[in-house]
Amino acid sequence: MKLSFLGAAGEVTGSCYLFDTGSVKFLVDCGMFQGGREAQRRNRRFAFDPREIAFVLLSHAHIDHSGLLPRLAAQGFTGAVYATAATGELLAVMLPDSAHLQEKEAEREGVAPLYTVAEAQASLGQLRQADYNVAFRPHEGVPCVFRDAGHILGSAIIEIFLEGRKVVFSGDLGQPGRPIVEDPAPVGEADVLLVESTYGDRNHKSLVQTLDELAFAINDTLASRRGNVVIPSFAVGRTQELLYYLADLRREKRIPAADVYVDSPMATAATRITLRHARMPDLERVFFTESLEESMRINDVRSGAIIISASGMCEGGRIRHHLRYNLSRPECAVVFVGFQAAGTLGRRIVDGAKSVRIFREPYAVRAKLFTINGLSAHADREALLGWLGHFRRPPRQTWVVHGEPLAAQALQEEIVKRLHWRAGVPAAGECVTI
Repeated sequence: MKLSFLGAAGEVTGSCYLFDTGSVKFLVDCGMFQGGREAQRRNRRFAFDPREIAFVLLSHAHIDHSGLLPRLAAQGFTGAVYATAATGELLAVMLPDSAHLQEKEAEREGVAPLYTVAEAQASLGQLRQADYNVAFRPHEGVPCVFRDAGHILGSAIIEIFLEGRKVVFSGDLGQPGRPIVEDPAPVGEADVLLVESTYGDRNHKSLVQTLDELAFAINDTLASRRGNVVIPSFAVGRTQELLYYLADLRREKRIPAADVYVDSPMATAATRITLRHARMPDLERVFFTESLEESMRINDVRSGAIIISASGMCEGGRIRHHLRYNLSRPECAVVFVGFQAAGTLGRRIVDGAKSVRIFREPYAVRAKLFTINGLSAHADREALLGWLGHFRRPPRQTWVVHGEPLAAQALQEEIVKRLHWRAGVPAAGECVTI
């Protein structure tokens, strides 16, 4: 049986793993690569024939895990995509939104879009619901079970039973003790394990420290320097968690009662879906903008606003417009609350660029920058090792994926040192026998 690491190997985007048992081929995830023209090029070709894929198991709705499903279907994949109910609800918003961005970008560049809104809508018809902790069979002789990964709403750890062996794919694991989502479900055994390592080389600050940092950034900007706070945020998961914490900080009178603009139709839809599945505090003075006209009016607000907008890595969407109007103003702040992948606009700003290009125009980086990693929806090093500690015996094979090289290597070394397991870090495109 062969396993090919076709994405999120030595990097954090493009999650895609191909299993070939000899009698059936299937994917775990089919995600979009993000970050620069090389990523765009990689998104346009598959390392396999989509017509030969029998089914897809989807860990969660984030675009770096799901974003190439419409292209897969458009190029001949006719099988089912298995996901949790919440993931399906989110995909119904996220994939057409992604397609809309693809069409707009293709129009600007004078090329064919990666996929169209119509193709995204059509691919949604291939979704099949799989519930947590309930076995299902996407193919004869391939029982599977989804467990709660605690990353975002609907995220799953995937257990696959193949020819007498149990393969566990961690998906993106969440940090324990967070609102809205449950802690990651423990798993007791596996023959083959794929574990993520986004933050495999570091620990997050405590939640208390993290909220102190967030409160300071807001007070420093709104009260002291009288500018705006711009927060690039993932529309799904991170935005809802931010709203939760902002409501708490306001209730505790730790931040001023400022207007909060959520400028992302996808984030608005994701918040509505979240409210159907989980409890959130009252959202006072929170304005959800739908139309482009409403979004553009935010640019007239010169001070006192908290603007939350997607995309979280500043690669597309409305956040770039808000950066245009605020990034060069020293009284403003940009607060990064999530991982910035190599090659993205967000990463260039975080890494200290003095000037960046937005819509092909240069903008000086004069706003104050804050990086608050403690809000990450990804487990940190200790949480990853804690989850791995539930295994009663070492897997025969452990593969460390979904991390940039230093992070993946650091987690691999900790697994060997602390757990006394053998573990490897696969290269992009590597194929192994399991």
